[in-house]
Amino acid sequence: MATTYDLILTGGTVVNHDGEGRRDIGVSGGRIAAIGNLGQASADETIDCRGLHILPGVVDSQVHFREPGLAHKEDLETGSRAAVLGGVTAVFEMPNTNPLTTSEAALADKVRRATGRMHCDFAFWVGGTRENAKDAGDLERLPGAAGIKVFMGSSTGDLLVEDDEGVAAILKNTRRRAAFHSEDEFRLRERLGERIEGDPSSHPVWRDEIAALRCTERLVRIAREARARIHVLHISTAEEIAFLEQHKDVATCEATPHHLTLSADDYARLGTLIQMNPPVRAVRHRDRIWHGIAQGIVDVLGSDHAPHTLAEKAKTYPASPSGMTGVQTLVPIMLDHVNAGRLTLQRFVDLTSHGPQRIFGMARKGRIAAGYDADFTIVDLKRRETITNAQAGSKAGWTPYDGREVTGWPVGTVVRGRRVMWEGEIVTSGQGRAVEFSEALVS
Repeated sequence: MATTYDLILTGGTVVNHDGEGRRDIGVSGGRIAAIGNLGQASADETIDCRGLHILPGVVDSQVHFREPGLAHKEDLETGSRAAVLGGVTAVFEMPNTNPLTTSEAALADKVRRATGRMHCDFAFWVGGTRENAKDAGDLERLPGAAGIKVFMGSSTGDLLVEDDEGVAAILKNTRRRAAFHSEDEFRLRERLGERIEGDPSSHPVWRDEIAALRCTERLVRIAREARARIHVLHISTAEEIAFLEQHKDVATCEATPHHLTLSADDYARLGTLIQMNPPVRAVRHRDRIWHGIAQGIVDVLGSDHAPHTLAEKAKTYPASPSGMTGVQTLVPIMLDHVNAGRLTLQRFVDLTSHGPQRIFGMARKGRIAAGYDADFTIVDLKRRETITNAQAGSKAGWTPYDGREVTGWPVGTVVRGRRVMWEGEIVTSGQGRAVEFSEALVS
């Protein structure tokens, strides 16, 4: 008797722990039920994936969706729309909203706003502060919590713990891996005079590589003393790559598509559109981050999607805010790098699915394996497209990659067995759920 599934993906090249190969995937109850030749099976829905690659659902573990408090830039629905249009099946959203996500009540409010409304699955970082340090161990295990996030350098928002004592107080109470924006606030304050009005290319002069390295060195030392695990976000310097290679026992790290794609040479063309914290830097830094990708020093990719309106970005530097859109372009930009030979497709999968599962402990996500959530990013590796502002699902409505031609494109996004996006169209209403984490499921 033929087996019946809710969904079968047929004829695609599956990329998972077995390598790459032509396989069918059967889905029942939102989870992967079978992998192999399912030609004799039937299903309520079948997706023909011939000529396409089926990847484990891409996870973007650093996005800013601005809700509550800054919804004129973005909200949970529009940010997640951009995510699934770009092939992203789950996101971890940042705490620098208004109010800040620093309490059980604020986290619960975000989970309530997101459930059944966001198009992808989600978790929320809880901001670590001096005031909630003693509660960090409880906050990081709440439903929907990705973990604790700490800003050691001032960026967008009011969260800042710049001193060793404040960071140590938080890390002494964490058990999960805590994430850090690592720029030395003391050096940033000393160098404010390096900013040149009207010249965004002075941004990486002000927030220089010493500010990044000095903070990361401090952070690793504090983590060792506290016997804690840390994750350094958006690595931007050659020096940090070399340093973190020596400290992989306590520290994982993230690279972003913009630090792998853009350089200081692009300020002349794009100006404040590529103003980010930490900054886009000289080519030598970009090259060494690629070295970190090749050598396995970098653990995950995150977009650091941080939208502002074009009117806000048009302000004269340094009054212009730091941040750019990125969740929708993460997959096509990185697939273009795959096609250019800068990394393999399996390494891309490791950075966007296996890596987040491994270091953050996501339950039932990050792999194409029986019993796991049926989250898939379906891509056409040969497809050539031009990224445009008109495609943007984000409320901000722009991308720094407007007009850039890429090879490799997300065709479909499947979340827990539901086809959410297909060929650039949202085909299922938002039914997002909170990601579960193994370390939060046990006492």
